[in-house]
Amino acid sequence: MYFSRRKMGEKGKAMAWVFRKPCPKCKTLMKKPKKTSLTYDCPKCGYNEPKAEYEAAAVVNIEYVCPECSHAGETTSEFKRKTLQGVKSFIFVCEACKTKLGITKKMKVPKPKKKK
Repeated sequence: MYFSRRKMGEKGKAMAWVFRKPCPKCKTLMKKPKKTSLTYDCPKCGYNEPKAEYEAAAVVNIEYVCPECSHAGETTSEFKRKTLQGVKSFIFVCEACKTKLGITKKMKVPKPKKKK
């Protein structure tokens, strides 16, 4: 459903992906018939599910190297973009230093942090 590979600053990077769910009836992977479609359909048995319900159950799998502490790790997050530093992102937390990190849409640059 989703795949992204991003650089995060000088030494950080992240790779994120979301797997498609199998059909609850026949276990075939469901897909959208058109990019603008509001439902996900099973190509084998015809079962369909609304886009909102289907995406609410999805999980983003993330492999990352933290730009703050260089810790390499894996985590998951919900498939919902939230605002981090003024940009919509999939937000996750570094396991080592507890810094909030985000995977932005392509070409979006987070606003710089204000110094206190």
